[in-house]
Amino acid sequence: MKRFRFKPDRALGERLIKEARLAREKAEQLPVGAAEREELLKVARETDIAAHIDGWLTSPGLQPPK
Repeated sequence: MKRFRFKPDRALGERLIKEARLAREKAEQLPVGAAEREELLKVARETDIAAHIDGWLTSPGLQPPK
């Protein structure tokens, strides 16, 4: 059986930032206080945090443990 290989066209951090931006744009279209809006804003915050952590992990200054 041949295995399906997926090669992303962009880095993980870029994809996460785009997802956060799209979630914020969708949230702006919903009324303030709506449960779906709050959930989208939560997803955007979590995705921003994940992108930030990815940036730390892929930074050239990161050193392996000694």
